[in-house]
Amino acid sequence: MEANSVEGCCRGRLHWLVAGTQILGLASVIMTGVWLGHYQGGFAWDGTANQFNVHPLCMVIGMVFLYGDAILVYRTLRNEGKTTLKVIHAFIHLIALVAVIVGVVAVFDFHAANNIPDLYSLHSWCGLSIIILFCLQWVMGLAFFLFPGVTYSLRAIYYPFHVYFGLALFILSIGTCLIGITEKLFFSVRDTYSKFDPQGILANTLGLVLVCFGLLVTYILTRNEWKRSASPEEEALSLHFKTLTEEGSPGPVPSQ
Repeated sequence: MEANSVEGCCRGRLHWLVAGTQILGLASVIMTGVWLGHYQGGFAWDGTANQFNVHPLCMVIGMVFLYGDAILVYRTLRNEGKTTLKVIHAFIHLIALVAVIVGVVAVFDFHAANNIPDLYSLHSWCGLSIIILFCLQWVMGLAFFLFPGVTYSLRAIYYPFHVYFGLALFILSIGTCLIGITEKLFFSVRDTYSKFDPQGILANTLGLVLVCFGLLVTYILTRNEWKRSASPEEEALSLHFKTLTEEGSPGPVPSQ
């Protein structure tokens, strides 16, 4: 009885914390839209600065909000089957990838239309590196965990790297967003930034919201009591899969 009470309390806290991530994530998207829509002229696809505004909005949606939701799937949908969770996880990442591609095309097209050099800033170096690694991470995840034919031992070897780089890229994405926000502010309100310009205050607050979102997602992911446990049926299927692919004795099953 006591164990069930403790487990229920832990799940209750998890639900509240996950709700907190959604509030912070949606707030970051809305604040980005308000900042760029109200202070930076809005959004367009015409080669002007309004087209550039598409870039930060897509990056916050794709590389922060959707990315965070994708890696929380294994904590929030605890009663779903493992295969279903893998598909949802990969699909949310795919939507994030589409948003990222739109954002990248927007900024490169804007630079080309205005004869602005590409890839000269720290923000662009970090951003492009993270996007390339994100694409590789997504493809490798599909290859190892969703496509048939990969042996159990290879999955077990790659699994810790997949988890590590997934979380690392999420954290780096938020850091790169912070660099981008600061860069945009210095281009836009350099002379009034130190005088607590309203635009600067809004953008700085957005940065803090992004940090809080990242911290809360990371906290949820690193708590052992909220890790999803494989069902007896999944354990049996995993052990059977290992026996079929390797003809060896079953071992522990990786769990997210």
